[in-house]
Amino acid sequence: MRDLLEIRDEIDGIDREIVELYEKRMQLAADVAEYKISTGKPVFDKEREISKLDTLGNLASCDFTRHGVRELFEQIMSMSRKKQYQLLTEHGIVDEPEFMPVDTIESRDARIVFQGLEGAYSQQAMESFFGENCDNFHVETWKDAMEAIQNGTADYAVLPIENSSAGIVSENYDLLVEYDNYIVGEQIIRIDHALLGLPEAQEGDITAVYSHKQSLMQCSDFLEQHREWERVSLSNNAVAAKKVMEDADKTQAAIASAKNAEIYGLKVLRNSIQNNKNNSTRFIVVAGKKIYTASANRISICFEVSHESGALYQALSHFIYNGINMTNIQSRPIQGRNWEYRFFIDFEGKFTDTAVQNALRGLKEETIYFKILGTY
Repeated sequence: MRDLLEIRDEIDGIDREIVELYEKRMQLAADVAEYKISTGKPVFDKEREISKLDTLGNLASCDFTRHGVRELFEQIMSMSRKKQYQLLTEHGIVDEPEFMPVDTIESRDARIVFQGLEGAYSQQAMESFFGENCDNFHVETWKDAMEAIQNGTADYAVLPIENSSAGIVSENYDLLVEYDNYIVGEQIIRIDHALLGLPEAQEGDITAVYSHKQSLMQCSDFLEQHREWERVSLSNNAVAAKKVMEDADKTQAAIASAKNAEIYGLKVLRNSIQNNKNNSTRFIVVAGKKIYTASANRISICFEVSHESGALYQALSHFIYNGINMTNIQSRPIQGRNWEYRFFIDFEGKFTDTAVQNALRGLKEETIYFKILGTY
């Protein structure tokens, strides 16, 4: 049996040779980049890479090493492409996003739309972002809000996108893909749910509770103490409060903010019934224009990758290689394509950052669908 130290010494020697060969290969990748810069050829040539991997895999002596060789050279080729993307950027060949910088998100002469009724959390988010005196109106659904921007009746829409307890508002992720609208800002507000009933009602009278489905989820611990109550999902918390007022039925209650008690003449039966006492919702401000302010330091994108092993890893590697910090990643099923998903990512950075430019270039070239949702 060979001595372990002797074997390790031999491994170290081979590793040094691998490093030397890797650096030589990266230099050749730079030469390839120079050629592609002069000819305008794209960096990513998927068909050649597949053919190359097949050839290299066939050089291996068994299935185990064949798989390892393919995985190794997939990474080497990926690094080669990233090196080429860097050189393109260094040569000033930048595929700049078609977004226009503005001084501020101007609201003085703008109309803002939110979903729900007076008292909705979306209204609170809107007023926090644009001010209480902004020109605004409300619509029934989030889709209606996106339509209002598209048809020009609104300049901005305020939409919930994520709650700290109940997770994402999946419908609004889908609407960001469906509509040619873009995120220009965000507003995080504290969510404090109350149980609201008629002035003469007591908690013991309640048999049905109404609210948005997310709010029902956020108050699940409290509702589990009242399993006999029927839980009814409505489009908005303020809509639920208004229904309780209009129906004038003391067996009905709404989960909404305490502000709705004042607006709709209801009584707070129980305060702060949400599971998480630090419950917050992140709202996005959406516009029909590709604009951003100088202070914007977060970018949101979505993309699709081919339905094959390693495709998502290769896409995410652009953030790792360029030292970019992702702050959020979500997936949504692609309608009509079973078990395939669209990915949504938020990450830190500016369009002017070289690392961001390199990552966006690589993602655009190597994914089958790519969209910048905004920077804010």
